[in-house]
Amino acid sequence: MGSKQIAQETFDDAVQENITEFEMDPEEAVREAVQQFESQGVDLSNIVKAVRPPASENGQRQKHQILLTLDSLASAVAGSAVAELPEQLSALAAQCKEQLAFRHLAGQNGAYPVVFSACQLASGDPHLLLQAFSTLAALLDGQPDLLDAAGQELLLRTLRERREDAEMTLAAIRCVRHACLKHEQNRQDFVKGGILPLLTGAIVQHGGSAEVVRTAASALRVMTFDDDIRVPFGHAHDHAKMIVLENDGLRVLIEAAKAFRDNSGVLSELCATLSRLSVRNEFCQEIVDLGGLNFMVTLLADCMEHPDVVKQVLSAIRAVAGNDDVKDAIVEAGATDLIVLAISHHLGNPQICEQGCATLCMLALRKPENCGVIMEGGGALAALQAMKAHPREVAVQKQACMLIRNLVSRSRDFSRPILEMGAENLITEARAAHRDCDDVARAALRDLGCKVELRELWTGQRGSLAQ
Repeated sequence: MGSKQIAQETFDDAVQENITEFEMDPEEAVREAVQQFESQGVDLSNIVKAVRPPASENGQRQKHQILLTLDSLASAVAGSAVAELPEQLSALAAQCKEQLAFRHLAGQNGAYPVVFSACQLASGDPHLLLQAFSTLAALLDGQPDLLDAAGQELLLRTLRERREDAEMTLAAIRCVRHACLKHEQNRQDFVKGGILPLLTGAIVQHGGSAEVVRTAASALRVMTFDDDIRVPFGHAHDHAKMIVLENDGLRVLIEAAKAFRDNSGVLSELCATLSRLSVRNEFCQEIVDLGGLNFMVTLLADCMEHPDVVKQVLSAIRAVAGNDDVKDAIVEAGATDLIVLAISHHLGNPQICEQGCATLCMLALRKPENCGVIMEGGGALAALQAMKAHPREVAVQKQACMLIRNLVSRSRDFSRPILEMGAENLITEARAAHRDCDDVARAALRDLGCKVELRELWTGQRGSLAQ
């Protein structure tokens, strides 16, 4: 992805030049412009790659379709023409949902204040307000910087005053979620404004609505992200603690799961959120005490054919296994066999192979008894098969090496059977192919009893540091 940026007008001028100066047809002109800028390292993800309508007879430049739609909505808002809002909001939302470039162009040309004004105009009409919030959510997707303090207050007020309205709650939460992705300040402002109890409250209040539960759980999870590269550190850990300690988040999520035993999409989202909240030993134990572990194991068994669910459940089990006591509970619940089955069943899926190896690695850490269960269940063989299947996936190679090392570090009797499976060659190949695997691969080979040549990174002599 290129790091340079250009304005939409610059791209449009280049396309028009290709048409007028080089007599290209419109499609060819666009392709040529795209190739030209990408060859210069320009990021075109925010650029509408289409031909702008030709200038009018008086020489006035025409606009891309989404800006024409925005003009129509702005006129309706300025004239308080409420009857025209449904059509204009629907058209703008549809175009915003098509691609980021469209909504970026709209956002750069004043779409947010127009849509926010439409929300205010629609406040007395629930159906119209739903439509306005849907448009706002579409506009904010990938553009959290657009939201201002007034917009935050509107969303918080709506969630408080209309909490019994499931559709309105869902629409507002979607806006909140888009506004908080990759935007630490928005997250902190929303948390200070009281969003966390509103999100957990929505899950409880509308526990029968799959979409509300799924979206609210997702929004809670976003509050625990640390994904804004513009800030040195965020409040992800603090937000996770607040969700659990002040808003009973673990109980809320686990209780919600009981209503959706057959809905893999909702259960997957709930597992993903639980894994983000497993930031303390006592939180991991509480998840087990509340029945969360049994729910995860059952879900893994029942949804083995759904890779997205399998990946999220493995991630959640890996997270709660950070507690040594919970490790034993996981093994006693029979999860190890299911984890090995997941790796073998989805051997072509590198993410599941990575998560499966990482989960077994956690269960084996400091637990010789668990290592025996993992070996008997075929965990080492599954990890080596994953290494064979994904030689170029550094994450798979790394987690598999760490698992092998944990299996033998306190149980040297396992070294011979693992070596007989071909572990030495696979680990040596991983070490040679991936610099990031060097330390863990060397440790695995050492603990397996293999001869390991130490790589001399720097001799202290003059010359390159990378010898």
